[in-house]
Amino acid sequence: MPLIRFTLRQIEAFVTVADLHSFSAAGERLGLTAQAVSQLVAELELTLKFRVFDRTTRRVSLSAAGRDYLPSAQTVLRHVQAAETAADDVRNSAAGLVRVGAPLVLAASALPAAIQDYNRQRSKVVIRIRDIPVDRLVDSVASRDVDIAIGPDRVTGADVEARSLFESPWVLWCSPRHPLASRRRIRWADLRDQPLVAAGRDHELSVAQMRLTTPEDQRVIPIDVVDNISTALGISAQGLAATLAPAYVGVLAIGFGLVMRRVVAPETVRKVCLYRPLGRALSPAAEGFAAHLSDWLTQWSSGGDVERQLDPMAEHSRAAPEE
Repeated sequence: MPLIRFTLRQIEAFVTVADLHSFSAAGERLGLTAQAVSQLVAELELTLKFRVFDRTTRRVSLSAAGRDYLPSAQTVLRHVQAAETAADDVRNSAAGLVRVGAPLVLAASALPAAIQDYNRQRSKVVIRIRDIPVDRLVDSVASRDVDIAIGPDRVTGADVEARSLFESPWVLWCSPRHPLASRRRIRWADLRDQPLVAAGRDHELSVAQMRLTTPEDQRVIPIDVVDNISTALGISAQGLAATLAPAYVGVLAIGFGLVMRRVVAPETVRKVCLYRPLGRALSPAAEGFAAHLSDWLTQWSSGGDVERQLDPMAEHSRAAPEE
């Protein structure tokens, strides 16, 4: 059955006249002349094939058919007004669904806090976190599995751009009972004979890359590679090995009772980036959250949760003798 071809303006004119019982008053509310309102109602009646008003020189009243039709017309206007409000929300980044990819540490710590902060301003934006290994972050953005992603620096290619948000030094996480825990700074040569566990293929490759920047007699080789950083931290907590990881994993590492020791000569730094697609626009909601996340993570890394979480270790490091 084909749709009846009336306009929203005709429906609006009908509902307004029904509310005010006057074409003149309806015209004033709608910013039209009484004649224009009368014409809109007449066009609606022609389309509907029944009269909606009984007109006299003194009064405009709903016809029997008009009374039956009025609730449906009012419902149409309510839905249109709701659609306009939704469009305003989307346009102003106030509503929508955003999918964000991140590896375990950032997905478990920084992202939930950033989302909570954003939802204080944009309560209608729904943000979903996707746990993604570091080596799949870029592909997930390129394939549209997520709208944006955050994580360690990766090669992006032509479909994805990366914006550096903050830097975090690679450090040693170890048990307080570890032989190197008493030192304030650790050199790469000190790690040569120490058992190390790497977390994931990305960490394994990063450690291998760091080895290339050190003299051959100071290069280190992990004794094991596990899938998740939490596993590497658990192994380190029991003193079975230590792990090399960026300092920002401290938000998890302190829960395992681990201490952080900087590795110097040379000190190696890892960048954390925001990944977004090239060649296609983000939704207003995703664009808004990406801007918020960029600023929020920059503050988080420089003076927020990371620094507060690591302060106790920093105090321990200052008190510990340097060898």
